[in-house]
Amino acid sequence: MNETIESTPKKYKYSWGIEATLDVIGGKWKPLVIYQLRDGTLRFSQIADRVTPRITQRMLTKELRELEKDGLVTRKVYPQVPPKVEYSLTETAQSLIPILDQLCNWGYDHMNEDIEFKCEE
Repeated sequence: MNETIESTPKKYKYSWGIEATLDVIGGKWKPLVIYQLRDGTLRFSQIADRVTPRITQRMLTKELRELEKDGLVTRKVYPQVPPKVEYSLTETAQSLIPILDQLCNWGYDHMNEDIEFKCEE
């Protein structure tokens, strides 16, 4: 019985909420992928078109898989040839959109001469 208790992995306890948030959406690409899905469902190629050439298809696939694993993105596969796969945000991810909007606006307000597009409102 002692062996079972010791071999059971413990769930990590975060010290701060921001630490937990960054663990799930941190990095260069995940916030951009989430932001592209804010208005609805997109196919892989549509997401890639919006974030390329800055991200490779391999990295986009990796990020989408992680977002799906963390419960922020749903992936729907249609049984057809060629395969059709659509991605959309979960309700949990939708709750991040106001925060990402604020980050987008902050960037525009403080670095607008270096930004190609204005944030959507």
